[in-house]
Amino acid sequence: MDGVVVDTEPLSHRANKKFYESLGIDVTDDVYSTFIGNSDKNIIQKIKNIYGVDADEAVLVDQCLDYYCQEFDTDETLQLMPGLKDLVIDLYNNGTTILLASSSSKIKIERVFNRFGLNQYFKTKISGQDFEFSKPHPAIFLEAVAQSGFTAEECIVIEDSTNGIKAAKAAGIFCIGYKSEEHSLQDTSQADMVIADFSELSYGKIKNIK
Repeated sequence: MDGVVVDTEPLSHRANKKFYESLGIDVTDDVYSTFIGNSDKNIIQKIKNIYGVDADEAVLVDQCLDYYCQEFDTDETLQLMPGLKDLVIDLYNNGTTILLASSSSKIKIERVFNRFGLNQYFKTKISGQDFEFSKPHPAIFLEAVAQSGFTAEECIVIEDSTNGIKAAKAAGIFCIGYKSEEHSLQDTSQADMVIADFSELSYGKIKNIK
């Protein structure tokens, strides 16, 4: 979701920065970039390990989500990625089964889907909070395949993060890397193909990829 459906990265960065400041820690950009694609739970685990934060994991996750929700609810500039909804509607109208497999927590997913009216187009939404391991572990994509009713070879993943692309490939799924200018630091070299704009995709093009 984050970076593919909607560009919440600036919002998340603001919220996380405030959260880290409340913990009295300084998370560098290099360290922060390794968090992209991880679930909130796994990010908190990393923070505890790296910075020696002595607090209950569940409490920290809730605090982190509170900062995010405050930013989300007051950010009136947040928009879907350019061309994303047109592509989703095109796929949906042509009978494509669409699922969301996001490392984000359920509360974040619901906020985005409710604000932008996306629920009707997706068969299901799978949250990383339900998995022990985050991307690049393939667990969430293996579950998405299982819930899709298709085989991994019949599925396609669209991912913007290095960790997400690695997870898709580990699950044996064809992966389209989405590399927008905002996410230029993420390595998409392992993707099967790379796009810079959703106007490059359509139902017809995706149907004939494989």
